[in-house]
Amino acid sequence: MGFAAEKRARATIADLDAVPSNMVGEIINGTMYAFPRPAPRHSRASSVLGGDLMGPFQRGRGGPGGWQIFDEPELLLGPAGEEDVLVPDIAGWRIERLPRLPKTARFMLAPDWVCEVLSPSTVTVDRAEKLPAYARHGVRHLWLVDPIARTLEIFVLEKGRWTLLGVHHGSALVRAEPFDAIEIELAALWAEVEEDEARAEEAPALTSAPKKAARKATAAGKKGRGRSR
Repeated sequence: MGFAAEKRARATIADLDAVPSNMVGEIINGTMYAFPRPAPRHSRASSVLGGDLMGPFQRGRGGPGGWQIFDEPELLLGPAGEEDVLVPDIAGWRIERLPRLPKTARFMLAPDWVCEVLSPSTVTVDRAEKLPAYARHGVRHLWLVDPIARTLEIFVLEKGRWTLLGVHHGSALVRAEPFDAIEIELAALWAEVEEDEARAEEAPALTSAPKKAARKATAAGKKGRGRSR
């Protein structure tokens, strides 16, 4: 007679609260992941991009305003007992959906846009686990920034699946949904790093369950809406 495999308990908020302060903890489909804090190259890309968007879209300086934009907000999404806890590098809500900030530390309303800045330690979970989670919770727009490859990928959610609108490289000047009212200079996101720092970025993530094999994010090759020159 065979024996049923032991079912691993879902990770809980209590598990997440026990993650050391020098790491970022997330729960996706019941599995907890803990990642090292971002390396300087990662932080540079995230900070510059967030700054480029904050003035025009949150403060209305040189742009239309109408957004609430945050660095590393903690999202608590999904029904009770089955919540995902996600921490995008940057996220934005249209002001009509988030006119006032929550009193709690965690946001329980899915953003309209998220941006993940990829690193060797996060890329597998970002692509294979977090992209499907964001789609499941109805996030409309998603950007992936890769400071090593120096690329920006633009996705939009269509019928529950991610559609790739474009991939922009190097020093391109980009207008991309939902922030196509301004032009983004990709060259400003990238930084040269010392060799030792580049190796440090490859520190692996910790997980409370065996790592799943990487799955490619579903993406059809539409190119027309996010454009560079």
